[in-house]
Amino acid sequence: QFRLVESGGGLVQPGGSLRLSCVTSGFNVDAIAIGWFRQAAGKEREGVSCISSAGIRQNYLESVKGRFTISKDSVKNTAFLEMNNLEPEDTAVYYCAVARRRACPFPGRVVAYDVWGQGTQVTVSA
Repeated sequence: QFRLVESGGGLVQPGGSLRLSCVTSGFNVDAIAIGWFRQAAGKEREGVSCISSAGIRQNYLESVKGRFTISKDSVKNTAFLEMNNLEPEDTAVYYCAVARRRACPFPGRVVAYDVWGQGTQVTVSA
């Protein structure tokens, strides 16, 4: 069974850091692209980052470049999103998703992803 489980969200002050994890089941992370998305209250889901199957190519939402880093561990079949210097505007539910292809889909293309996790809440507030 194909499954994704996110964890690592929480409440953090502006300027703080969090590391999100996405544990995959049923997948070989070396054969798929993995993306992170977020959805703030009342807003559409937006693509945050994606990492290709080989881990060589990554893309980022412009507003998180230099602050967020996507990575994966092939042994643990887990993807990560390291988030530093968090801002209140980063507050959202964060989702990981799998695209059954080696290259990352067009940034933010929700329909290109086949399997989604349940999401983890990230709240940035003083």
